[in-house]
Amino acid sequence: MNTEQARFNMIEQQIRPWDVLDPSVLSLLTLVRREDFVAPAYRFMAFMDVEIPLPCHGHAREVMLSPKVEARLLQELFLHKHERVLEIGTGSGFMAALLAHRAQQVTSYEIRPELANFAAINLRKAGISNVQVLEGNGAGGAPREAPWDAILLSGSVSQVPDTLLRQLKIGGRLLAIVGEEPIMRSMRFTRTHEGSFQTEVLFDTVIPRLKGFNEAGAFRFN
Repeated sequence: MNTEQARFNMIEQQIRPWDVLDPSVLSLLTLVRREDFVAPAYRFMAFMDVEIPLPCHGHAREVMLSPKVEARLLQELFLHKHERVLEIGTGSGFMAALLAHRAQQVTSYEIRPELANFAAINLRKAGISNVQVLEGNGAGGAPREAPWDAILLSGSVSQVPDTLLRQLKIGGRLLAIVGEEPIMRSMRFTRTHEGSFQTEVLFDTVIPRLKGFNEAGAFRFN
């Protein structure tokens, strides 16, 4: 496989047509080697428009999101280099790697111990030092380190917990894919005042559920 040609095709044929037009995001996708975050058995799938299985034995399906979804989420967070980001659902570590290049510090929670270890190894091999991977359930966020400039849920939820939204700074953004199959929507919540949030629907997609979330204290929207 011609790796660089496959990477170029991924960007031009999958990602750019999905309204990912920020030049800094597109250039970052040429810099961070997606194939290094894929389990060896699935390396041939690294640039395909599919969800890639993750090494998580004995559990329900765990996947790396498709390239176009990851790229669109990254673009829609509007990150700045001075910002601190909380990610919930580390998976392979690839999304955390992208976030790390655009933010000052990333804290990422992964509920599956083997995936937390897999991601930490991948990030270390990639030379990324500003990501902290924590093993555990991130559904409650990280209130001791709050407030956050941005929070990303790297999996779907039926509703967004209010406890997470309350951990945003004023002006902070939370991105989540919300709903039930077959209809889910990517939504951006921006904290405009102490008790107020602006809610925007960005695009429709369907991705696997994040583990560890329940409906208690969920933020409800119209």
